Amino acid sequence: MSHISETIFTIHPAEISLGDLRKIYRMPYQIVLDKAAYPEIERSRKTVEDIIADGQTVYGINTGFGLLASTSIDDDNLEKLQTNLVLSHCTGVGKDLSDDVVRLIYSLKISSLSQGHSGIRLSTILAFIDFINAGLIACIPEKGSVGASGDLSPLAHMTAALMGEGYVRCEGEKISAMDGLKKVGLKPITLCAKEGLAFLNGTQVSTALALVGLFQTEDIFAAAVVAGAMSIDALMGSVAPFDARIHAARGQPGQIAVAPKYLALLEGSGIMRSHVDCGKVQDPYSLRCQPQVMGACLDIINNAARTLLIEANATTDNPLIFENGDVISGGNFHAEPVAFAADTLALALCEIAAISERRLAFLIDPKMSNLPAFLVRDSGINSGFMIAQVTAAALVSENKSFAHPSSVDSLPTSANQEDHVSMATFGARRLSDMAFNSANVIAIECLAAAQGIDLRVPEKTSEVLQEMQLKIRNYVAYYDQDRYFAPDIEAITTLVKEGAFSDPVMDILPSGKM
Repeated sequence: MSHISETIFTIHPAEISLGDLRKIYRMPYQIVLDKAAYPEIERSRKTVEDIIADGQTVYGINTGFGLLASTSIDDDNLEKLQTNLVLSHCTGVGKDLSDDVVRLIYSLKISSLSQGHSGIRLSTILAFIDFINAGLIACIPEKGSVGASGDLSPLAHMTAALMGEGYVRCEGEKISAMDGLKKVGLKPITLCAKEGLAFLNGTQVSTALALVGLFQTEDIFAAAVVAGAMSIDALMGSVAPFDARIHAARGQPGQIAVAPKYLALLEGSGIMRSHVDCGKVQDPYSLRCQPQVMGACLDIINNAARTLLIEANATTDNPLIFENGDVISGGNFHAEPVAFAADTLALALCEIAAISERRLAFLIDPKMSNLPAFLVRDSGINSGFMIAQVTAAALVSENKSFAHPSSVDSLPTSANQEDHVSMATFGARRLSDMAFNSANVIAIECLAAAQGIDLRVPEKTSEVLQEMQLKIRNYVAYYDQDRYFAPDIEAITTLVKEGAFSDPVMDILPSGKM
């Protein structure tokens, strides 16, 4: 297995865990390639060199690309072919991808290229690792890929930076790639036969973006479970719907896994004890159906994680080289699995925020909550959480538009040679916009639930939820009267995104298991 030790990430190709990838997403590491991968890399490269020496014509090695695949290229022009391929594909537009996404792209690409199917020189891979370890972040425009044949344009921008073309970020400053290489004492690489195509083909950008969406969804899911438990206590809800027998009777694995988390979070609550003999029969669905809704979301998250972990460890360039010398052109670059995973994560993000907003609406309604209107004393002169709920509603509604599946769209490219594409890159990229919305919704619920619990004094919530509430109160004071509200939301949204509420739930999430 690949592993991380302090600030070093040793890549064992095809053996990267989700936990490792999550750490790379969080912070930079020095990359080391396991030397056990060297023989396979060198074997596949020898196959390429033998093909050229024998005068064979093989796609991707000494031919044109796409619709030009039948055009043979003479040996003297093979380096120029690779250079032209990279430069012509640098057509991306929009903002540059963030450092965390680029770090993931780097790691995924190293793993893919090092599995002995790509025909790339070992020296080229090691030069790529030197580039990474020097702290250079390739400036990769976020738009311009349809997710087949691979993430061509964004990976071209990454590869061009290794060649001294385009731009990099060095210590946070955007400079020309050539200046960046000089600054860190490296030279631009020159690509040989097959290498440019190996760099450009592949789903690493779509997969990295989807992995970021997955990690964000995990943190939002965990915070939503905590917020939901806090809301149960603030609203004097019942724990009866979380009885394990109910969930075992249905058999859905996510539901069975998440229901006990609510019981654990609420165990020992003084607020819960204070109304044990109340006459209330049933809570609204947004309280009592949390295991059913969040469990279904957990199942989606786990399924998407399995797909993305497979893809993270895959070889997805084309053509592929095999041990017996066969060079076979296929379509592993088609990112349909990533597109489907991203689309299902979008559904989970949508629903996690949607049910959270409903609990928030319950909290601010005095008829339903038996708390002061809009969770503030002297309501009337104070508006309290009135417009915070409006913000949550706006974000939930926006997510509904984002959740339209990208994978059902396709436009032919490359003169109809590439006639069906996945649109995985946009599908994965839009997850961060949805995660931003959902994290803010959960943050608003956290604030409202914490306010509701404070309004139940002298009764206290459970010890675990008191710890969660203290995290909130370390950044945001009790809402005693109207004040400038936006910084409160921003502060708790940051906690949600940083995983500050994840510990009680992480063991049932993919990054805690895979």
